[in-house]
Amino acid sequence: MNERQPVLSPPNSRGHVSVARLANYWYIACLSKELSKTPLSRTVLGLPLVLFRDSNGAAHCLIDRCPHRNALLSNGLVEGDTLRCGYHGWRFTGDGNCVEVPGLCGEPGARGRRVTAFSTVEQDGYVWIYCNPEEEASHPPFKLPLTDEKGFTTVKGEFVINGTMHATLENILDVPHTAFLHGGLFRTNRERQEITAVIRRTPTQVEVEFIGEKSPTGLVGRVLAPGGGEVAHFDRFLMPSMAQVEYRLGEKSRLLATQILTPVSDFVTRGYVAISYRLPLPGWIVQPFVEPVLWRILKQDADMLQSVSSNVDRFGGERYTSTELDVLGPHIWQMLKQAEKGESPSLETSERRIQMMV
Repeated sequence: MNERQPVLSPPNSRGHVSVARLANYWYIACLSKELSKTPLSRTVLGLPLVLFRDSNGAAHCLIDRCPHRNALLSNGLVEGDTLRCGYHGWRFTGDGNCVEVPGLCGEPGARGRRVTAFSTVEQDGYVWIYCNPEEEASHPPFKLPLTDEKGFTTVKGEFVINGTMHATLENILDVPHTAFLHGGLFRTNRERQEITAVIRRTPTQVEVEFIGEKSPTGLVGRVLAPGGGEVAHFDRFLMPSMAQVEYRLGEKSRLLATQILTPVSDFVTRGYVAISYRLPLPGWIVQPFVEPVLWRILKQDADMLQSVSSNVDRFGGERYTSTELDVLGPHIWQMLKQAEKGESPSLETSERRIQMMV
């Protein structure tokens, strides 16, 4: 029987959801320290995956389904350089080849018994996977900047957002919401100043430089620039899923927050954040004050995005009405869709300036 549609309900949106599927890129599947002697289940880009380490400690990634009878390989056991299914004992190497079918009189390695395998790279404390198993990656994973630089302190964290990757990226790089959602911690809605925003777009990234911005008035601003002054502020998106927020004040103060996002499903995004900073005070003195504030800001963003996702679901789709203040969101969506369609981006660098109050 067909489910009856309610009469009393919100007006339907057009059903649009800002989700793009980009398989020809590297994404973080897990932290290196999470992957030990037991199989680890993860979902990336909607793909159920199992990760494991071989006898040499190298990380491997397979589709989390045994080709025999659909059992979860993540419920199996790691034996030497192989992963054994817990149902009938079929055993697979890290490249997906079947090397044992218990009880079978004959060679186990028939083509139909192979499991789809994904390229893996371990870097910066993360296990990255390339999400297109049909082709070899043409580029390495993203390398975290500043983490090995002398004088910088780096703190890392992980979070899960109940929201699309696009909404999460735009939230990270959105200035106007900080005076309200993070009021007192970052900015306030009082005594706004007019600044110039310069938007620069290349084939692989889009960046906005804010010129003429004074140090943020909230708690973060007092830590970053206790003496006040004008800051150099950059927000940037790097394909396919990286967001960076950077503040500089002279040669002594610099903060770079890099967030690397992994789309789990349409409305679940896993994020890995690395915040590197150099301040006039030693990092070990500042860290106990900076970290709680930064995690509180992340928690506020996560709660808001979950609320937004619930509302999108309630209305049956998204609705966007943008202004010039939404400097990066439309660019991000356009770049994601171009990549999804396989369209070649313009090789020219474009630049545009707008005025805004912050």
